[in-house]
Amino acid sequence: MAGCRGRGVHRRSPDREGSLPPGRLGQHPTISRRGSRPPLSTLASHKLPAVSRALFDTRDESEILRLAMDHVSAVGPYRAEAGYLRVDGHMVPSPQVGPGHGSAVDRTVRELTGRDVPVTVPGRSRGRALALNGPGGLHGYLVVTSRSRPTEAQHFLLATLVRLTAAALSVAVAYRRQWEDALELHRLRRERATLQRRLISLAVELGYQRAVHEVLAEVAASGGGEEAITGALHKLTGFPALVEDRFGRLRSWTGPGRPAPYPEPDPARHEEMLQGVARRGGPVRIKDRLISLVRPRGEVLGVLALVDPGDDADEYTVFALEHAATSLALELSHLRHLAEVELRLRRELVDDLLAGTDEASAYARSEAFGHDLHRIQYVVVVQWRSQAADDAFARTVGRAASAVGMPSLVARRSDHVVLVAEGRPHDHALYETLALETGTPDGTIGVSARCDTPDGIPGRYQEALRALEVRRRSRSRYGTTFFDDLGLYRILGPGNEYQELEAFVREWLGQLVDYDGQHRTALVETLSRYFDCGGNYAETAESLAIHRSTLRYRLQRIREISGHDLTNVEDRLNLQVATRVWKIMLGGPG
Repeated sequence: MAGCRGRGVHRRSPDREGSLPPGRLGQHPTISRRGSRPPLSTLASHKLPAVSRALFDTRDESEILRLAMDHVSAVGPYRAEAGYLRVDGHMVPSPQVGPGHGSAVDRTVRELTGRDVPVTVPGRSRGRALALNGPGGLHGYLVVTSRSRPTEAQHFLLATLVRLTAAALSVAVAYRRQWEDALELHRLRRERATLQRRLISLAVELGYQRAVHEVLAEVAASGGGEEAITGALHKLTGFPALVEDRFGRLRSWTGPGRPAPYPEPDPARHEEMLQGVARRGGPVRIKDRLISLVRPRGEVLGVLALVDPGDDADEYTVFALEHAATSLALELSHLRHLAEVELRLRRELVDDLLAGTDEASAYARSEAFGHDLHRIQYVVVVQWRSQAADDAFARTVGRAASAVGMPSLVARRSDHVVLVAEGRPHDHALYETLALETGTPDGTIGVSARCDTPDGIPGRYQEALRALEVRRRSRSRYGTTFFDDLGLYRILGPGNEYQELEAFVREWLGQLVDYDGQHRTALVETLSRYFDCGGNYAETAESLAIHRSTLRYRLQRIREISGHDLTNVEDRLNLQVATRVWKIMLGGPG
């Protein structure tokens, strides 16, 4: 094996390692030009094969470097001054570096990028930093000096030693990485196996305990899920068994007496109950239930409980409940991990769709999630004033969309949640469901026009944002707005550059805007609200929280300053359109 490596080294073409004498390290002009073989050192004739074997038999990188440094002096008038290994992207000096020598070349070596360069070593001559480049990349440097000019043969031997060292380091690094990967894989498998074996490791003396272990271990191995675990627990104890999620909603029930409908939990009381059970540890009796928390790694994922109104549960029942909770923790943790991975992949798909992506890739990825992009799509944007646009709210929006029969891909942005939905959403179903879920009606939803192919989704996203913005700026700011229903607002959306419209606003409202800016009045806002209320004095005054006489005065000032007659049909139309542009495109008073 070592001999094969040695022959491989001799066949390699000259590299850029540099040389101590003229020429490049590894070349042998005497051999190539005259055909004569120069005398080799003791290392070449006797020790080089053994050194090669020792280098490749060693799996410790520091030991490989040490061996190389120990044999540098055997190939010629050389001295190993310092050795460096690449660790986490940094050059780390070998412990063999002598005091005062390594520090003098540290900075030079650490700035190199795989090239051989001359270096200055105090008190030494002909110093050079030789790169240990192998198949695995740059592994380090060997710094040598020469007390006299070496011969070509000695130069060749040094090059051979450097290459052997670099190759051995590549093998050692590859072996170490393979070993680390194997250890990590073994650790993960062992961790899962350890959790499963806990079901059969306690109190095996008693037959009941053995039965608990066997039944639950079989459930865990079969991957039966929550219903299989509650079914096994009911079979072992005779009590109805149930699983609730973190918020007290029923997930599974096995046995008689299931309430229909299942009572809605009180969030505050449920949280207080969870905290109380967590403080006491182990199964805790609360009213007619024996409750055990499901919390792998300390995070509460749900509740496993037995219904025991007669307080008949004994120590064996508690034992079974504890071990079933452990098995359920594995199941819920696994489901949580799968859900997080799926959510991340869904978000990435939605991000790509909103930015524009390859259609073939989009179709394939959406099919993996059970979403049919071949159908007509709508982009829906949801913003709730009382809810941060975080993962929890994104999940709430996703649940609400599913509840109203709207298959969707969900993602979130900094202040809103985005859905790419199959088919046209119902007018107000999503809004009403979210209002119930959040407990507040202060939400706004914008829906785009229909989209027939994935490449149209980026534009539909902008339409949904425009519908959302129009709704937010309207008098009734909460609810659902469809882009198709915007009418004039479809051409007044934010984010577009309409210089002609800006000039139009300036022409009809410029004097009023300037007057408001100089005198801190609100004549343009008054005019806009007047049109929004259909010219009704009472409604306008009420919406502005002013007296009707004050409103009349402001309208008179508007006529005087602008020079436009509000009773003239053409002036009135142009002023109304101008106020719409001023509010939607220019952002109103801001």
